Amino acid sequence: MYRYLIKPILFLGDPEWIHYFVFGLIRWINKIPGLPFLIRSLYQVNDPRLEREVFGIRFKNPVGLAAGFDKDAKLYQELSNFGFGFIEIGTLTPKGQDGNPKKRLFRLPQDEGLINRMGFNNEGVAAAIPRLQKNKHIIIGGNIGKNKITPNEKAVEDYIQCFKTLYPYVDYFVVNVSSPNTPNLRALQEKKPLTDLLNTLQKLNQATEKLKPILLKIAPDLTEEQLLDIIEIVQVTNTDGVIATNTTLSREGLQSPNKSETGGLSGKPLSHRSTDVIRFLSKKSNNAFPIIGVGGIHSPEDALEKIKAGASLVQLYTGFVYEGPGVVKRINKFLMNQ
Repeated sequence: MYRYLIKPILFLGDPEWIHYFVFGLIRWINKIPGLPFLIRSLYQVNDPRLEREVFGIRFKNPVGLAAGFDKDAKLYQELSNFGFGFIEIGTLTPKGQDGNPKKRLFRLPQDEGLINRMGFNNEGVAAAIPRLQKNKHIIIGGNIGKNKITPNEKAVEDYIQCFKTLYPYVDYFVVNVSSPNTPNLRALQEKKPLTDLLNTLQKLNQATEKLKPILLKIAPDLTEEQLLDIIEIVQVTNTDGVIATNTTLSREGLQSPNKSETGGLSGKPLSHRSTDVIRFLSKKSNNAFPIIGVGGIHSPEDALEKIKAGASLVQLYTGFVYEGPGVVKRINKFLMNQ
């Protein structure tokens, strides 16, 4: 019903406006007595065969919601009712910022993709805390970044602030240095700055009462030499895992009219590249660390492909937009029998 009735209507409007409209609709529906229970009964799949223990956390299923959908932790409880095993919030920055000028989100319907140049629009890390304090047993990842006005030589200070503020309220951290929409951010993926950043966060982590897993989110546009550097950096800094991948700057093979828009491309056009990165990291590291696979997952088969390539968990974003909430259940039911 979603793909053939609801989606065509939603796709008539501006993508960002529709995102917030659907956000509000989901929140309103979940306030009606009995409806959250009905949604959970329709979409959640609970079976021991789906459970995964990854970087010390027990996940009830391996399908998560990627960062960017619930940037400010406003809807994670309601979104979890659709069957996600975990929700990643953010990217959060120390100070709230508007992000890049609109229009900044574009559908590519012929390619089943999205291009975004949002630019880490969020209310700031402190604003999310009161909402996270209300968490009822949802596994939450905290995706953190730097403010646009912060120069790279001071970026570590932004990550430190986000880490300290979020530490009591999230189950794992994601260091985002791979968004293409914050100027010069991807330069932090270079060997020395990235090693310094991760080492700094690990020292903070080791000084806490309980270690929280720290993951690194990488771009799909890295060369094999750079990916080998990533493997070395992850091992040297004792980083707990990698999220592969963020959006791509590539436009190869696109058919949609909006293909020339600047920003990061997600969805089906990213699928093969993200899988190749997962496979390369897994093979070259001898499965030395867990990988969360994200990029172009629109079907159960797509999810299984990522897992066979070496991913321990998977995340959806664009596939959730194009296929609707039912895709989470379809993936979980499919994986349950593999």
